[in-house]
Amino acid sequence: MERIKKIEQCTHNPFVNLYDLQVCHKNGKEGKYYVASRAKSAEQLKMNTGENPPDGVVIYALYGETHDRVVLVRQFRYPLGDYVYELPAGLVEFGEDFHRAAVRELKEETGLTFTPLSVEEMYERPAFTSVGMTDESCATVYGYASGEISRDYMEESEDIEIILADRNEIRRILREEKVAIICSYMLMHFLADQENPFGFLQL
Repeated sequence: MERIKKIEQCTHNPFVNLYDLQVCHKNGKEGKYYVASRAKSAEQLKMNTGENPPDGVVIYALYGETHDRVVLVRQFRYPLGDYVYELPAGLVEFGEDFHRAAVRELKEETGLTFTPLSVEEMYERPAFTSVGMTDESCATVYGYASGEISRDYMEESEDIEIILADRNEIRRILREEKVAIICSYMLMHFLADQENPFGFLQL
């Protein structure tokens, strides 16, 4: 039984597109399904390529001499019509190593210098963000941030506040604010292991 019978590209946008799928359910009945993707054509959809290059990168960066703060961004997001707390993140450019993308994106969003850690591949391999609606995947890069906060490298379209959050502020954020799910999980790690926030990486 062929699960996906036909794919129609509904939009032709630079950063995200909508695809209309004609599908066959497990009971044999046909139906429709809609997928948003970073792919610029149906041929590039991950369901067709079978590959999973990271569309984006998420940056989990600790800051300060004792690494007692996490670099966060409070960013306006149009789907919410509101601000949400996130880890710094961005798209990986074509042919770009995602570690280099992490260094570039942290500089662009915060002005800070990022030094990635070398970790086992399984901790940073691309994982899917919201598989009910998109094939997007992101790699997570871990490391330390240094320097001074600056908005000089930020794109004009970005509405971002940079936060260096200590554990008290993190508890407040988790209790009171809108938070992206990847960010919330990493902040829980940070709260749980005060002696070695990167202990779960088994460095």
